[in-house]
Amino acid sequence: MMGSGSGSLVWFRKGIRIHDNPALEFASRSASHLYPVFVIDPHYMKPDPDAFSPGSSRAGLNRIKFLLESLVDLDLNLKNLGSRLLILKGDPAEVVIHCLKEWNVSKLCFEYDTEPYYQALDVKVKNFALAAGIEVFSPVSHTLFNPTDIIQKNGGKPPLSYQSFVKLAGEPPSPLTTVYSSLPPVGHLGSCDISEVPTITDLGYGDSEQDEFSPFKGGESEALKRLDECMKDKKWVANFEKPKGNPSAFLKPATTVLSPYLKFGCLSSRYFYQRIQDIYRSMPKHTSPPVSLTGQLLWREFFYTAAFGTPNFDRMKGNRICKQIPWKDDDKLLEAWREARTGFPWIDAIMIQLRRWGWMHHLARHSVACFLTRGDLFVHWEKGRDVFERLLIDSDWAINNGNWMWLSCSSFFYQYNRIYSPTTFGKKYDPNGDYIRHFLPVLKVVSHDSASKECRRKMGEAYALNKELNGLVGEDDLKNLRRKLDESERQEPEGKRYKQKLIS
Repeated sequence: MMGSGSGSLVWFRKGIRIHDNPALEFASRSASHLYPVFVIDPHYMKPDPDAFSPGSSRAGLNRIKFLLESLVDLDLNLKNLGSRLLILKGDPAEVVIHCLKEWNVSKLCFEYDTEPYYQALDVKVKNFALAAGIEVFSPVSHTLFNPTDIIQKNGGKPPLSYQSFVKLAGEPPSPLTTVYSSLPPVGHLGSCDISEVPTITDLGYGDSEQDEFSPFKGGESEALKRLDECMKDKKWVANFEKPKGNPSAFLKPATTVLSPYLKFGCLSSRYFYQRIQDIYRSMPKHTSPPVSLTGQLLWREFFYTAAFGTPNFDRMKGNRICKQIPWKDDDKLLEAWREARTGFPWIDAIMIQLRRWGWMHHLARHSVACFLTRGDLFVHWEKGRDVFERLLIDSDWAINNGNWMWLSCSSFFYQYNRIYSPTTFGKKYDPNGDYIRHFLPVLKVVSHDSASKECRRKMGEAYALNKELNGLVGEDDLKNLRRKLDESERQEPEGKRYKQKLIS
């Protein structure tokens, strides 16, 4: 039966969206049945009790939760079109091959992925499908450009400077404008074990010690909403200029915070690029690459291309573009940095934001990466890369490795005398210590305004009692007053209530 039907299997990995999704569009075209599949990969999702933070061996719980939220949203969007997301578990290559054996499909469609892990998976699946007479369609849609094309234009090697990359790249293709009224129904499922999108509890994270999660919610719907909000402020988009921006702005971050949505493909980079270009056309006076908003998308492309064309891109040894540096192998220093115990409030606050939110401003990332490597501790960039890879919700193989090499002056950038100060750099952006006090419990003993107001109230009550009793205040009187003050504090609205917070 294989390869003889008019059904299609669309395999979601990244590209967790409906809009501008060439694999989905091709799979649904003229298909009698459509099987939208996502495989829960134990490699990324299975709990690892030995890891330094809640999560799997490869990903922290914030990123796993973001992915699950993205899958729930995709499932809902598919259901609105008369379809659904089919969740399976196991080794992705084995699971997809089993589905191809069970289901009557003639097309297998999935987004092309440049990461080594997926490259190896995809070879297995493609070989099986082609041998079975199943058409394979694997378009490039996670990036604006096909890295292979750029490398070919550059004589077989990736361009290693941003300027040379931009010259070679040209204009990216436009996003698809397909709007679906419905999708083909799901066909017979055979013996495949299908489930709904699991919760983190279903995955075995029920007893997690993590009590605060990232404020950024996963999914295409959230991505498009956030994009619309950003694009409303045309002046901000036109004037965007990296590296300017305040890394200590946490209540309203000074960037788009679209990186995790691009990482998981909840937002199409081509659609994002088009929306920016639409604003540029209406506002001719705007910033340009490398500092502009489109410039940031091109940086992403630059690192994807460099990573795809460089063997051993994710390590120092055997990496032809990486300086060989005798970094310290000091687990105690690494742990102090990772656990926010360096004694530098700016650095420690950033590391706490990373662990709690799974995200921080790019300049904050620069600060802590420089501090760990060439700035202060001289610890290997690969060690810091591993921590970011685990904890960031927008952790991206190409960009994470590229930036760590850059910030450690191992590649791309070589002015190693230029160092981010762990004290003056923070003071420049956070002169009043608001950011530090928010994320660093050891310094969040009091919020001065609310604490001093509360203290004055308590002093007033105590003075009144002393006056009433002519200074003859007994132990029972103090207990009664303390009980009264505690009671009034409990009755205050949650937002106004003041509680001391000390590091345990």
